[in-house]
Amino acid sequence: MAIVFSLFAITSILSSFHRKPQKVIFFGDSITAAGAKPGGYIVKMTEALAQKNLSSNFELVGAGIGGNKVYDLYLRMDDDVLAQNPDIVFIYIGVNDVWHKTLSGTGTEIDKFGTFYTAIINKLLDRHIKVILCTPAVIGERTDFTNQQDGDMNAYSQVIRNLAQKFHCGLVDLREIFHNYELKNNPGNKESGILTLDKVHLNDAGNQLVADKMLEALLAK
Repeated sequence: MAIVFSLFAITSILSSFHRKPQKVIFFGDSITAAGAKPGGYIVKMTEALAQKNLSSNFELVGAGIGGNKVYDLYLRMDDDVLAQNPDIVFIYIGVNDVWHKTLSGTGTEIDKFGTFYTAIINKLLDRHIKVILCTPAVIGERTDFTNQQDGDMNAYSQVIRNLAQKFHCGLVDLREIFHNYELKNNPGNKESGILTLDKVHLNDAGNQLVADKMLEALLAK
């Protein structure tokens, strides 16, 4: 029995060395595109995994395109996500769906936002891919909800929370996480400069916060 157990243990150890890393795709807009560049949250996550000796467990891939809205993700997901056979997908979208309604009149109405988002989730779940949803963080960093798009940002974030609950997906509630951080670290109620460069795109502190919270979700049991 001792010999059999030893052979089994050796086989298990050897098989672990040959196990493929889990492919993790980050699917989103310009915030995600920047996340894959030096200093971005995806790069910071890769560095953190290395520090934890977990580099061989995960392959992190950015799939962000500037200006994308939820229907852009739906239209390109076959080529940019499913073709890569990922194990896990983070969906981080919503800022442009809200922002462009005011900026250029080309945003996404909330009912259509939910419809396209649901279609994306279903296509991923049909392939047995683990899905982690992320609420959009901020369009303006004021803490008292006086940023122009705060009402829509709260409403669209709630749509995502509801979808996470309905489909039993993971959730990184960046909307809530950023607000709580701002309450502690933005006593001057500044519109930008705490976690963002320009009210939307992340500075170093913002990228670090997103990296920390997404890594928690990735490593959660």
